Amino acid sequence: MSGSKTIAPEATDHTVAKPGWFSPERILEYSMLGVLIVLIIAATAIYPGFLEPGNLQIVLTQYAPLGVVAVGMTLVIIAGGFDLSVGAIFATAATIAAALSTEIGVTPAIFLALSAGVVLGAINAFGVTVLKVNPFITTLGTSSLYSGGVLFFTNSTAFSDTNEDFQWLGTGTLLGIPITILVLVLTFAVGVLALNFTSFGRSIYAIGGSREAARLSGIHVNLIQGSTYVISGFLAALAGVLTASQQGAGQGSMGASVALDAIAIVVIGGTSLVGGEGKLWRTAVGLSVLAILDNIFYSLAVDSNAQLIVKGAIVILAVAADQLVKRRQR
Repeated sequence: MSGSKTIAPEATDHTVAKPGWFSPERILEYSMLGVLIVLIIAATAIYPGFLEPGNLQIVLTQYAPLGVVAVGMTLVIIAGGFDLSVGAIFATAATIAAALSTEIGVTPAIFLALSAGVVLGAINAFGVTVLKVNPFITTLGTSSLYSGGVLFFTNSTAFSDTNEDFQWLGTGTLLGIPITILVLVLTFAVGVLALNFTSFGRSIYAIGGSREAARLSGIHVNLIQGSTYVISGFLAALAGVLTASQQGAGQGSMGASVALDAIAIVVIGGTSLVGGEGKLWRTAVGLSVLAILDNIFYSLAVDSNAQLIVKGAIVILAVAADQLVKRRQR
């Protein structure tokens, strides 16, 4: 038998190198931070007092309720879901709080309003996880159901409440800091801790990445994903109560743009709509971009229709950048 040479197969390395900090992927990934810096510079140039603590406090107070809604929306989207009903839940809770605070007391009224948010969020969770209806269709339907319900039962009545105890939540301060800002910061802080340092947060990412793989790994998929809708409902209700307290009134027609604004904030921040990816600091960036942009529009007296065009273009560009990053990574 003649001698033969064994040829060793060539070594292959299947490890995908992470993109460098100045690679196109990284630049696109953190592009909204650059946009935020540009907007801050532009706002300061247009309105020299923009960075003064008093003005920043006003901006944060105004956008705090929307930021609270966006935290819940971020959790839902990371888990692979979608929630179009937050605006209706927002309005329902605002109406309940304003209508009942003078009748049964401020604390019981707020408790009922927040409880309504939990129940309505649980209905969304049931539709998505048990009935297996597409999240977009489920929450589109429940949004109409909730809005119609509160308008029907209140006969489209606006309920005003000048009770100082009720208005304190939206206009009062604690240690010199507005309550609404404290609520916003606390909501983000709890969300960050839950997503980054708990098994619950890791499960949310796993479900958004691959629902079937998450199930096979022992994660209670329906329970975890359903809980994101409950949290979203609770936070939307909390935002509604804050806004009703700020305005001293609640009505079923409130919050018409809340869902789309919250989704815009999450998308502008860079959280992927396909699920499995996202960070709450990105949502904070998205909130800041939207708030500063509105502040600039107000300072320049930009027509409201033009504002919608600019916001829509930014959302499309943000989604396009996200898709481009994913294509380059693949």
